[in-house]
Amino acid sequence: MAVPKKRISKSKKRIRKNTWKRKSFWTALKAFSLGKSLSTGNLKSFFVSQTNKKTLE
Repeated sequence: MAVPKKRISKSKKRIRKNTWKRKSFWTALKAFSLGKSLSTGNLKSFFVSQTNKKTLE
């Protein structure tokens, strides 16, 4: 016979949700920072291989 599950308290639900939001916020911030450094050319921790256009022609 099916038994209903116990409810999770609002505070525990909020703590778990905030932890998830905090992780996603920092990941998004790192991605934005990396994109910004790529676009400005101030790369220190990310390497982009430059191709020479003359060799491709």
